Amino acid sequence: MSTYIPVLITLVLGVVIVAVMSNLNRLLGPHRMTAIKGEAFECGNVATGPGWGRFSIKFYMVAILFIVFDVEVVFLYPWAVIYRELGLFGFVEMALFVVVLAVGYAFAWRKGAFEWR
Repeated sequence: MSTYIPVLITLVLGVVIVAVMSNLNRLLGPHRMTAIKGEAFECGNVATGPGWGRFSIKFYMVAILFIVFDVEVVFLYPWAVIYRELGLFGFVEMALFVVVLAVGYAFAWRKGAFEWR
């Protein structure tokens, strides 16, 4: 159990930093709302048209692929912490996990999911 202490410390430190930054913004930030602050900002241009619009499915595909491959990193970190205790069995299991994700990556690549037309 002591091998998870660095992971727990990292998690607690991340939560504390997010909480401190959010509360500092709330406490120190300006609170006056004006008409200009209430408008949508579009790269210095005056906003035109409705705020809602249709997006290409490519945006969602990129987001889903990012989440899938980000999950790989989430599972690799605890495995790396206790790698020596797992031995060959742990290595083979993680190798199979990475191979399955690599096959998924190759499939997405072959289907053109990473091409932006």
